[in-house]
Amino acid sequence: MENNLFEIPAGLNKKFELFQPLYSGETIEIERIISEGHATPEGSWLEQERNEWVILITGNAVISFSDGRDFVLNAGDHLFIPAGVRHRVEKTSSEPKCIWLAVHF
Repeated sequence: MENNLFEIPAGLNKKFELFQPLYSGETIEIERIISEGHATPEGSWLEQERNEWVILITGNAVISFSDGRDFVLNAGDHLFIPAGVRHRVEKTSSEPKCIWLAVHF
């Protein structure tokens, strides 16, 4: 695996986001996510068992919560998503690609 957050692997499949574990311990997991025009399928929601903190390293994205809140994220913006809270990715930029750093705990 690359040791640089900005290095994009050759042959990235545009149909799927890329999830790369960077560290995994008993109570914490850190991963890099690369998105390129991806969104949560229409009518679907994400709901996780653990808290998640994400920072958008490059690109821009929109995340919506089931309570009606929307967050527009640009490079450097971060967001805390509590466990059990329904949310969805409305859109991610293609150019530049979105590089996320996500911490699950």
